[in-house]
Amino acid sequence: MVRFEEIFSKAEAAAGATVAVASAEDYEVLKSVHMAVEKNLASFILVGDEKKIASMIQESFPDLTEPAISIQHAENTQNAALEAVKLVSSGKAGVLMKGHVETSILLKAVLNKEVGLRTGNVLSHVALFEVPAIDRSIFITDAAMNIAPDLNQKVQIIQNAVKIAHGAGVQNPSVAPLAAVETINPAMQATLDAAALTQMNRRGQIKGCVIDGPLALDNAISVKAAEHKGISGPAAGKADILLVPSIEAGNILYKSLMYFGNSKVGAVISGAKAPIVLTSRADSAESKLYSLALAICTSY
Repeated sequence: MVRFEEIFSKAEAAAGATVAVASAEDYEVLKSVHMAVEKNLASFILVGDEKKIASMIQESFPDLTEPAISIQHAENTQNAALEAVKLVSSGKAGVLMKGHVETSILLKAVLNKEVGLRTGNVLSHVALFEVPAIDRSIFITDAAMNIAPDLNQKVQIIQNAVKIAHGAGVQNPSVAPLAAVETINPAMQATLDAAALTQMNRRGQIKGCVIDGPLALDNAISVKAAEHKGISGPAAGKADILLVPSIEAGNILYKSLMYFGNSKVGAVISGAKAPIVLTSRADSAESKLYSLALAICTSY
């Protein structure tokens, strides 16, 4: 399984990547930009309040200069979001990054019918965790976008995650649709969906991965737990991608790995014309850097 050091190497090898940052006047965002430039990951177009961005760079990151970065002025956050999206939709940038702007404002620009990045597919959140407790990395989806996805949405969420996994270097990822139990229970929709997804994969309706479920979390990540329950299969104990049944389950798992598990994490929004780095304003510059690297790997 890939580590973030490998992700950095892949991103650096994708020479010529350009990232458009919407409302870049944010210290942690600029710090992550600075770290990315130091690692030769990409060049950046910083969209937002030109004077404020320039002042913050001069004060904290004076070596952040052209041609690694350029600044494009925008009057307000709405304009900054729209102009950053335009840079990506026109091909001047390959990745969109959220700065000091509300998620709703950025997504409204992303879904703009004239200049946005919509494809008609479901947008979903894909996070890569490097987890010390199990000494490997794992993808989790969807912890931020889709509240209670139905079967069709889960198909697209898996396809989005598989695309990100491929870009990160995992060629045939194993996918575990999670539930509370490993058996099919008509009273538990998550188990029915998991069984359908598994069969759809076997019949070639979902490609580029191997799906095996339903699985409970322990049996998806621990070979010992799977063996103890007599569970075998391509994802038993060694899943690469965990598909959560709802946004609540995903959000709790995501934050548990961050705050209890001390895991490294990078996340992107997949399903648009280009990957979107949609980190929280509470995320550290390091997490934003991991997300940038993951997005760059999948932008070509």
